[in-house]
Amino acid sequence: MGAHLHVACQSGAPKAAKIGTLSSKEMLFFSESVYVAGHSPSQSRRPTMSRKLIVGGNWKCNGTQDDVKRIVEFLNKAEVPCTNHIEVVIAPPAPFLPILRSTLRSDFNLAAQNCWTGKGGAFTGEISAEMLMNLNVPWVILGHSERRTLLGESDEVNGRVFPQQVLLSMHLWCPMVAEKVAYALSQGMKVILCCGETLEQREKNETTMVVARQIKAVADKIQSWNNVVIAYEPIWAIGTGKVATPQQAQEVHANIRAWLSQNVGEAVAQAVRIQYGGSVTAANCKEIGSQPDVDGFLVGGASLKPEFADILNARISIRH
Repeated sequence: MGAHLHVACQSGAPKAAKIGTLSSKEMLFFSESVYVAGHSPSQSRRPTMSRKLIVGGNWKCNGTQDDVKRIVEFLNKAEVPCTNHIEVVIAPPAPFLPILRSTLRSDFNLAAQNCWTGKGGAFTGEISAEMLMNLNVPWVILGHSERRTLLGESDEVNGRVFPQQVLLSMHLWCPMVAEKVAYALSQGMKVILCCGETLEQREKNETTMVVARQIKAVADKIQSWNNVVIAYEPIWAIGTGKVATPQQAQEVHANIRAWLSQNVGEAVAQAVRIQYGGSVTAANCKEIGSQPDVDGFLVGGASLKPEFADILNARISIRH
């Protein structure tokens, strides 16, 4: 087994990221559900509990069999922290899942990049949670912005059909994603739930409202968060080379945890792991990962390269 990650305890409470001025829509939404505007959710929270780091590699729609062989080879040779300190989840395109199941090192888990809202049947092109479990694939990524914005997973609200552009302007969350999460969990799967805002939404200071609504849709349909990891992926940073600053990432992660505390429960808020995703590289992961509410990464393009091992070995403290 590879080298172990050094464990360090932080002394004193981390300084909270400053919350920006909320828009009128955010004021209305959060006055009812999360916190009073201007009050940082992390300022009144108890010390952060220890949460195991989790790093996911989302290969998206990339690769050939030769590529898979090459990537698996460098992953299997990489020295990474032991499983006591980090959980690694690899999400290749669906056709390559059986190949990785038989060739990838046993201390790395596998994930699918999508699954259907229910049991299999006459749903051409879909993959059911039962199929994934039969393949011994325990994880699935759901709600990724590329599926919502490019594949139209947000096309129905209250029985009415809207163009995707209209839904984005309305900041509405696809009921289908929440149904997918609920069904996958009911079949024993573990879920990486993606959330995030567009550049337009951030510039309008609507990030907090958008992300909370995305998470609320799922919270309304599930009973337990034990097998859910949240991945905050600002859409404007995915594949663009732009990266949220450590302070921006911490602010959103702290707000997510505050929402969970107020609407689901403090124990859940402290236990749920929240990843950051959006042009994560070996060069920027250490600083972002040092934030107290960032519990790992969902990595895109860099997960196809040897530098993914460097991300796994970033010297990120385990927080107590």
